[in-house]
Amino acid sequence: QVQLVESGGGLVQAGGSLSLSCAASGSFFRLGVMGWYRQAPGKQREVVAKISTGGLPNYTNAVKGRFTISRDNAKSTVYLQMSSLKPEDTAVYYCAVDIGPNHRVVNGTWDPDYWGQGTQVTVSS
Repeated sequence: QVQLVESGGGLVQAGGSLSLSCAASGSFFRLGVMGWYRQAPGKQREVVAKISTGGLPNYTNAVKGRFTISRDNAKSTVYLQMSSLKPEDTAVYYCAVDIGPNHRVVNGTWDPDYWGQGTQVTVSS
C-alpha cells in the first residue's frame, strides 16, 4: 500500500505562483511515473503534468511554459511549481504515482496506481 500526502495549494491572484508537493510513503520498491491531475468544477479530471523516473517531464498544452514538474527520488516526492496562474487553473489538484515499471494507459490517458487526496488551488481574477 502507498500513501500520498500532498501539501501546498491555496488561494492566489491571477499572475501569481503556487507550489505543490506530494510525498509518497509505504511499501514499495521503487516509484515509477509521478505526476499531477486536476479537476475543475463540472469538468473531467485531466493530467496536468507527469515525470518519468529519469526526470523527463510531460505537460498538457494549457500549462506549458507556466508549470514545472520535478521529483526527488531520494525523498519519494514530486513537486509542481505553478506560475503565471490563471483563473482557469482553479481546480482540485491530485498527486498520482505508478509503482515500478507499471504505466497503464486507458483510452489514451494515464491510469495511475495510486492517488493523493487532492488539494484545492483557487486563482482569483
